[in-house]
Amino acid sequence: MVLGDARDGWIKSLLPKGLLGRSLLILMTPMLLLQIVTVLIFFERHWDTVARQLSRGLAGDIAFVLDYLGEHPGDEAFDWISHNARIRLQLDLVFEPDAVLERQITRPSFGLVSEELFVALNERLQRPFYFDMDIDDRLLEVRVQLRDGVLSIIAPRKRLYNSTTYIFFMWIAGSALILYGVAVMFMRNQVRPIRKLARAADQFGRGIDVGDFKPEGAEEVRTAATSFMAMRDRIVRHMTQRTALLAGVSHDLRTPLTRMKLELAMQGSSPGVDALKQDVIDMERMVDAYLAFARGEEGEQAVETDIGKLLTDQVGGHLRDGQQIDLHIADHLIMELRPQSIGRCLANIMSNAGRYANNVAIRAGRRGHDYEIVFDDDGPGIPADKREDVFKPFFRLEESRNQATGGVGLGLTIARDAARGHGGDVFLEDAPGGGLRVRLVLPIGQ
Repeated sequence: MVLGDARDGWIKSLLPKGLLGRSLLILMTPMLLLQIVTVLIFFERHWDTVARQLSRGLAGDIAFVLDYLGEHPGDEAFDWISHNARIRLQLDLVFEPDAVLERQITRPSFGLVSEELFVALNERLQRPFYFDMDIDDRLLEVRVQLRDGVLSIIAPRKRLYNSTTYIFFMWIAGSALILYGVAVMFMRNQVRPIRKLARAADQFGRGIDVGDFKPEGAEEVRTAATSFMAMRDRIVRHMTQRTALLAGVSHDLRTPLTRMKLELAMQGSSPGVDALKQDVIDMERMVDAYLAFARGEEGEQAVETDIGKLLTDQVGGHLRDGQQIDLHIADHLIMELRPQSIGRCLANIMSNAGRYANNVAIRAGRRGHDYEIVFDDDGPGIPADKREDVFKPFFRLEESRNQATGGVGLGLTIARDAARGHGGDVFLEDAPGGGLRVRLVLPIGQ
């Protein structure tokens, strides 16, 4: 079973990953198989027959020359047959008196044409012979042992090869290239609307205005694009309504809190009044956190932002608050993002680190197709089995987080939501020197 899975994984790794490549594979594979079958049939039938007929024709002409010389000995007859063989049969004859054939072929050579020529000469000549097809790229030589010497026959190689064979192969290759080119052009036009739809969906998911997206392409792609636009409109309408609702809730909650603060301010100072004042401050802080979590990224448009400068500004604010931060930025990159949302994400991560650690080291730079910001602190860290739980709303680690100094359990939740809203994510790991490492990964728009 393991071997089967490994083999399937190896095969899948060789297959195209994109729709264009897979579509071309589906279109071209049957055509290539058909051409392979056609070529095999040609080899088995046509080429074999043509090679046999041409070899027999050449062997017949040589046998005719030998029979004529056997019936008409003498120099005059040799000159006559040599002259006519050159003109009419394209054969050049050279006679070597008293010579002995240095070697002869007793079995076929490698290659279809060589084998057919051997069979034809063996049938027609009935005497020792030898042939060499490599004396020239245009000529071949057949040497035949006679009673009084060796006769050498030089013939053009084209007498054993049919030009239609090469035309056939050129047609096969040319038609394959033409069909492949047409298939590529056609499939690219079909895949382009799908890519546009995927890009629009990705941009909308990262808060980038996609404008008026025009459905195009095949009917199924148009239907998907129309459904996407309807979904986009519903989401925008829902977010607009939610923004209005949150604005009303924010006003309704802050109004009584403001009255309570004024009333308490007029009561002077006493242990009970001071405790109520702190409770009101805590309530305001919790309301702000809840509203920030519920509001998320609503209303903010993505703009081109220098992520390095944004990080530097956030770090500067925390340095003024007394937090110890070591910052190193390898790449200042212009990215299309929502600066307030990412700024809130950075602030929450640094506040979380500064609350439980003395020192924070931040490293930022490009990592392949992503921009990665790494926060390393020297705090107590978070157990590995609790690292996903801390991203849940209102979740707090009682054993490692001080309830008195901790927040309401929404800092990392808001940070991850902001990162994922940009197509990225936030990961928690062990820091190299102990403590907690937070990795913020943001995809770089292509």
